[in-house]
Amino acid sequence: MKNGILLGMWRRTLPIPRAIWQSQVRGDADLRFMSEAHHVVRDYVVRELPRAGEPLSPDLIAREVKLPLAKVAGLLDDLELHMTFLYRNKEGAVHWAYPVTVDETPHRMSFSTGEQVNAA
Repeated sequence: MKNGILLGMWRRTLPIPRAIWQSQVRGDADLRFMSEAHHVVRDYVVRELPRAGEPLSPDLIAREVKLPLAKVAGLLDDLELHMTFLYRNKEGAVHWAYPVTVDETPHRMSFSTGEQVNAA
């Protein structure tokens, strides 16, 4: 499902369409700062972290989403600044993008595609 989120319930995840989850956003989780490019970058890292199994560099993200590296770097700064969506390691690579991380956690997620990842 494109532009949705996954809601974790017990050992399953349920897809929630964007129109539904955005209607429920209140308080500090204001998404008005996010442009379409913010969503493209965030969606990419959430989708690719489980596949890659390792942090995603800004260079790789820029190549894959076909945006200039400087633009992607600014978008990553902005997403991390809002402390809602992602976190980067000291090298600048994304290793945590809610709801997934390549860091070790006590929580594991399995997808119907067979991918497994730690939950953030």
